[in-house]
Amino acid sequence: MQALWMVLAAFFFATMAVGIKVASGSFSTFELVFYRGIVSVIFMGFVLRARGTTLATTVPMMHAWRALIGVLSLSAWFYAIAHLPLATAMTLNYMSGVWVAAFIVGGAVLYGHPERQGPLLASVLASFAGVIMILRPTLDQNQLFAGLVGLLSGMGAALAYLQVTALGKLGEPEARTVFYFALCTAAVGLASTLIDGFTPWAQVTWQAAAWLVPIGVLASLGQWCMTRAYSRGPTMLVANLQYSGIVFAAIYGLILFGDQIALVGWAGIALIVSSGLVATVLRSRMALTAPAQDP
Repeated sequence: MQALWMVLAAFFFATMAVGIKVASGSFSTFELVFYRGIVSVIFMGFVLRARGTTLATTVPMMHAWRALIGVLSLSAWFYAIAHLPLATAMTLNYMSGVWVAAFIVGGAVLYGHPERQGPLLASVLASFAGVIMILRPTLDQNQLFAGLVGLLSGMGAALAYLQVTALGKLGEPEARTVFYFALCTAAVGLASTLIDGFTPWAQVTWQAAAWLVPIGVLASLGQWCMTRAYSRGPTMLVANLQYSGIVFAAIYGLILFGDQIALVGWAGIALIVSSGLVATVLRSRMALTAPAQDP
């Protein structure tokens, strides 16, 4: 199933997050955004050339909107990370799956078919409950504004994912969509970094420097798989499967950084995995019964 590309994307993003954690000891946030973007531009440029895909597009404004909303969402998430506990910032950003589900269900209600999306909506909410069980976010009263920004980062990500879906329906190559997003990311990262300046290379550890290229390549592969999943797979199912990224991240933290996973966290992991499996089965049954219901 095409939606399973989202699981591979989640793995690439979680692996990239390991690199960002290491590299953040030497580079600022926007430096990492810039390096991630520029490496991705170069990597996807080679991919486009190898596949014979041109940069010319008949829907430039759709690419511009996808890139803009994606970068704004990323910036809002970074703001939330800086002003909130990490678990809270990640939880609010991962509400993107809930927002996607809300938008899809809202559309289904408008078209008079809400019952078809109900079970999948429940599976998305179950996965998000698993995220809360793993991360156990907290929010103080003086962090309400940052919490709102974090909430908007998740909504922005959802809008970007839906735009990716729309581009896929129009037949836009996934590699081209990823390239333009990387280009916008690099531009915003560069503009932001120039304000504070780049970190002198004499102050950069070799471990941090060694991760710069892998971060960009992993970001490209993750974006490519995510774009393919949202372009070709059922949107609600893809939104559910993206929560597998939290599972990969938790396992990386346990193995590489000595993070401990509480019993409730393991229960959350089990809930996310089982919810993803249930959603996959539900979507398969819906696909089989759809012709009989809508001849």
